[in-house]
Amino acid sequence: MKVSNRIVTLCMNPALDIATSIPLIGPTHKMRCAAPLYHPGGGGINVARVAGVLGVPATAVFPAGGPAGEAVCNLLTAEGLAMHRVRIGGVTRENFTVNEENTAKQYRFVLPGPHLTVAEQTECLSHLRREVSSAFGDQASAAGPPVVVASGSLPPGVPLDFYQQVANLCDELGATLLLDTSGGGLQNVESGAFLLKPSARELREYANRPLETESEQIAVALGIVARGVARHVLVSIGAGGAVLVSDGRARKFAAVPIPPGGSGVGAGDAMVAGVAVGMLRGWPLERAVRLGIAAGSATLLTPGNAPCTRADTERLFGQAEEPVDVELAPGRR
Repeated sequence: MKVSNRIVTLCMNPALDIATSIPLIGPTHKMRCAAPLYHPGGGGINVARVAGVLGVPATAVFPAGGPAGEAVCNLLTAEGLAMHRVRIGGVTRENFTVNEENTAKQYRFVLPGPHLTVAEQTECLSHLRREVSSAFGDQASAAGPPVVVASGSLPPGVPLDFYQQVANLCDELGATLLLDTSGGGLQNVESGAFLLKPSARELREYANRPLETESEQIAVALGIVARGVARHVLVSIGAGGAVLVSDGRARKFAAVPIPPGGSGVGAGDAMVAGVAVGMLRGWPLERAVRLGIAAGSATLLTPGNAPCTRADTERLFGQAEEPVDVELAPGRR
């Protein structure tokens, strides 16, 4: 009997990720780049790939069309990833990353993606519903609910409240939702997430103000929790680590030091994957976040959008420090 995967990811805007390098980037003249690397990309797809690397297979649900969509599916098939593709009339986007060798700077060019029709959006939700329902039916209740990870941007044509529809679906089915998105897709979520994972930049965009201090970031995250949007907010701060905010409490996680030279593409997605894997292992959320930080850091050691390795993640997890409580301002406790 087929056993459904306990992690189901939704990627509404997948991409064919192309990475290359060049000594120095400049205008006007042709720039002869190194041989390209091709990887399947997009938030939910990246999460599913990393979860599989960490030993918890995931199923990715996503729309795909055109030559780039075919390439994404072929690459995922070669990796052995379980997937449900929704065929669309539009063409899956391509993203382009260039590493400038002389400066160690990285430039990322991200396209908006295809226009999705209402019928295509509905089919994505239907596939998600079937996968989550199947995961419940195939597993003993003692294993806990499946984890749904909705991650990435919304392509043109998709309403800004789409992720609220996903949250409503998860609430109806009893699944645990981890949400990692930005812009209008984040601003239009009102309830139903177990955990939101914005970056510091995405949290600033959400609040529409600079949030120059950690205390300001925590205050916004506490407000999200207080309004019932999510039970937890995990703010990733790059080299500054991460802050996990829950009801009346904030905990700071230090980053794991990584030597320069790798690619940061997919590091945030790897963090979410690590959290999801830890949760399905039955770990406390703080320990799952430490695994997420290790996975995100390990991704910085790989080229292009290649996933982290399990060995690197486990090694860095051993170096990840326990979180420390952050003193909240009066009235915030």
